[in-house]
Amino acid sequence: MKGSMEAADISVVALYFVTVMGIGFFAMWRSNRSTVSGYFLAGRSMTWIAIGASLFVSNIGSEHFIGLAGSGAASGLAVAAWELNALLLLQLLGWVFVPVYIRSQSCTMPEYLSKRYGGKRIKVYFAVLSLVLYIFTKISVNLYAGALFIQESFGWNLYLSIILLIGMTALLTISGGLVAVIYTDTVQAVFMIVGAVILMTVSLVKVGGFEELKHKYMLATPNVTEILLTNNFTNTNFCHIYPKPDSLKLLRKSSDEDIPWPGFLLGQTPSSVWYWCADQVIVQRVLAAKNIAHAKGATLMAGFLKILPMFIIVVPGMISRVLFPNEVVCINPEHCMAVCGSRAGCSNIAYPHLVMNILPVGLRGLMMSVMIAALMSDLDSIFNSASTIFTLDIYKYLRKTASSQELMIVGRVFVVFMVGISIAWVPIVVEMQGGETYLYIQEVAGYLTPPVAALFLLGVFWKRCNEHGAFCGAMIGSILGVTRLILAFVYHEPDCDQPDNRPNFIKNFHYMYFATCLFWVTGASAVVVSLLTEPPKKEHIWTTTVWAYWCKNERNLKTDYGVDVQNHADRVENDKHLIQRRNGNGKYPVDDQVEVSLLVTVSGGVVDTPDQSDVDTAMECFLDGETTLVNPPHGSKVEKKSTTSCWKCAIWFCGCSSENVGRDAACSYHLDEAECLQMLKETRKIKWILNIGLLVICSIGIFMFIYFSL
Repeated sequence: MKGSMEAADISVVALYFVTVMGIGFFAMWRSNRSTVSGYFLAGRSMTWIAIGASLFVSNIGSEHFIGLAGSGAASGLAVAAWELNALLLLQLLGWVFVPVYIRSQSCTMPEYLSKRYGGKRIKVYFAVLSLVLYIFTKISVNLYAGALFIQESFGWNLYLSIILLIGMTALLTISGGLVAVIYTDTVQAVFMIVGAVILMTVSLVKVGGFEELKHKYMLATPNVTEILLTNNFTNTNFCHIYPKPDSLKLLRKSSDEDIPWPGFLLGQTPSSVWYWCADQVIVQRVLAAKNIAHAKGATLMAGFLKILPMFIIVVPGMISRVLFPNEVVCINPEHCMAVCGSRAGCSNIAYPHLVMNILPVGLRGLMMSVMIAALMSDLDSIFNSASTIFTLDIYKYLRKTASSQELMIVGRVFVVFMVGISIAWVPIVVEMQGGETYLYIQEVAGYLTPPVAALFLLGVFWKRCNEHGAFCGAMIGSILGVTRLILAFVYHEPDCDQPDNRPNFIKNFHYMYFATCLFWVTGASAVVVSLLTEPPKKEHIWTTTVWAYWCKNERNLKTDYGVDVQNHADRVENDKHLIQRRNGNGKYPVDDQVEVSLLVTVSGGVVDTPDQSDVDTAMECFLDGETTLVNPPHGSKVEKKSTTSCWKCAIWFCGCSSENVGRDAACSYHLDEAECLQMLKETRKIKWILNIGLLVICSIGIFMFIYFSL
């Protein structure tokens, strides 16, 4: 008998909403969300605990509870390989990529590519690609997964559930910024882990423990005779009802249809490098850290937490197949439609079905809260990061005169636009990848992200790679990937009881092997073109490679790149004194009480600001131009524009202070040279502790890969 949500469960859910929204709005009220740095980077003030928790829950969204558990029910432990892979790649982020991003003073990933390679086309290319990936592989999938759980619990319409969920999440993200996102993520991490551990414990007890689960899973098949007798189906065929022989292994033989080990190691891993080391959603959290020690500590904490999903999500999915084979393992498309409304399969209902049928009243409400926490944490992270990319890398590029206030509002409006596109894409998600949501995400990412991973790896590790090589490699890889993706939609996998007439290069060429080819073709193209063209300029590599961090003392930088860091810092300080002394030609006197906006030119009343990728430090914005006053001294008269009541309301809701009107945002979120070098400093004791943690977590990850693959 299927359970249902009762008054006690609804009370728990309501308490959860009050708690999370209260903490989010409190963080919003306390934080500075009226500046670019405050809204998009949390003022670079976050600690390793908050960032580590946010990294974990930003990744473990509702699509993980639905998708990982669903793939666990359909094909066993194999899907957990992605979680252990992430455990290792998080450390690559903390020890290699984040130091480079801090050293290069990059706040967004497109901005880093622009600084590393020069030019604008790579920056725009990656910004657009990131937004496409967010909409089609993250937001839409999360909405579907969260709404599916609500539909299973309350019986509500799928799209009504989506609208309610997204409304609350967008409200918190639009008004609060990254500070509210990270603090609510920390609370949601506690809800998520506690609730999932409770469900895992109860369900393991019900099947007799982990060893008994492994035995029962291999025997878990639906009762075809009973299903056909109790339902008036016109189709009596059945397919894909038996567990796979190697369901209890992570990495499988090279011809496996789920995770062929060569494809996973050589193709899926580079794709994952994009997600964990170059995706704005993940990197933006780490860039909000106080310093590099907090950033590394956060990736270590998130790495240890990534051990959990295999046990608290994948294993319950397998248990759901054991306990409810007639629903989770539908026998044919007609039966699937009757059970879950999708012809592709019903493994996605494994987790919510388990929750609603084995947990008592009260705990169902807790797990409902967990699912909503997973959805909201993932969505608010994506919303904030996507609006960051659009605002700072696309809108600011198109409209160089945009003020800080204008950027704040545009970023929030863009969230609303993304929501509409994502909802429209949900029906496509429902029918993809045989009903296994998580594999749909990995397949689409496998066609689009390997070229990006190649560009970042070459940019960070190889100083000779230039803009021509990077752009040619990106275009070749993207054309091949998009073509393969279109063909995958055109030649969609048929129902399991129908003959597969797709071309062999679609049917028999696993997407992980295609991702392998895509990664190496992109890398080889970039290398060849780079070697045939001029090397990159020194200013494009002196702070944007890993060697700039590992050899960050002044002597090495001056020897290798011809750049004197001390002179660079002295120049910044001298510029400050120069501005303070300047007076005349109709300019206001500048003193400590005046804020200065650093601009390139002032002509005809139009202010032109420097492009973000061309700004190294705040003071460098002044070097080639003029200064104009933002906040004049006390007593000076400043003409203010009239503002309507609706506009004032929008400004208040978005957190934009009237003091920031007219303030240019070009230099407001970059560190100066001294702050940058200070963030990269580590004491010897802290460095030893972090490196020991690195050794431990990497050893655990490698051991688990080997143990569960033999």
